[in-house]
Amino acid sequence: MFENIRLPQGLEAQRLFHGRGHAWQGYEHVCIDWYNELALITLYRESDDDWIQQLSQWLTDNAGATAVVVQYRCRRGAPFQCRIGDMPDFMEIQENGLKYGLYLNRSQNTGLFLDMANGRRWVQAHSDGRRVLNLFAYTCAFSVAAVAGGASKVVNVDMSRAALSHGRENHRLNNHDLSKVVFEGVDIFRSFGRLKKHGPYELLISDPPSFQKGSVDIRKDYAKLLRRIPELVVPGGDLLLCLNAPELDEHFLQQQVAEFAPDCALVERIHAPEVFIEAQAGKGLKVFHYRYQPQAS
Repeated sequence: MFENIRLPQGLEAQRLFHGRGHAWQGYEHVCIDWYNELALITLYRESDDDWIQQLSQWLTDNAGATAVVVQYRCRRGAPFQCRIGDMPDFMEIQENGLKYGLYLNRSQNTGLFLDMANGRRWVQAHSDGRRVLNLFAYTCAFSVAAVAGGASKVVNVDMSRAALSHGRENHRLNNHDLSKVVFEGVDIFRSFGRLKKHGPYELLISDPPSFQKGSVDIRKDYAKLLRRIPELVVPGGDLLLCLNAPELDEHFLQQQVAEFAPDCALVERIHAPEVFIEAQAGKGLKVFHYRYQPQAS
């Protein structure tokens, strides 16, 4: 496995090893991420402690890590354990020149999904002068990219007020003008009226979880969102539609758009960084750029 670990390119946040794509037999349970000079090993099943220590030392000796932390996603509460150096509770990290706050040992997720790096770059490059609706905003990383790209207004929507609070911190880290940013801690599917109040939008971003008990089941809920596009997006506006569910391939999303938003035309697919290798196509993150082009009546 060690020979398949990518050495970090600078200090920007990046993935070094992606076992979850099942491309590396025997290591499907291992991912390694790089934050400044801290290496985070994420384990999805229990592993031999001596092997974990060998891996930690390898990351120190070969990748230049000054700290190595292990997160046991296979254990209740997904706890973190420091193996080498010190584990800060909070880190300021960078991606594409932008700053994000990262928390270790606070919750299961650290605050930034690295497979979406190219999506954030795309948003930064396509936001100038535009009103942006960021659905399922989580910690507002797309919003940070949009404001950095010159967006005139960004509306972030997420049920988690704690995640939105983290999003405010991310904007403050970049010295952004918060008068351009709106944070709505509401259920998207019960709040379309409030979303319309801030619109219409030239760019809509939808990056939903695949399932959250009592709030989101993407198999049936993506259709509810797609039906609302004419109310939310201006003609000629762009959509960045994402799908994280490994059990649903790209054809699911494309079929949903064809049925429930037929005036949206596929422009391109935005791929994850190369390190996110998938043994079976369609299992990983799916991100598509559509354009809303309603037919003249």
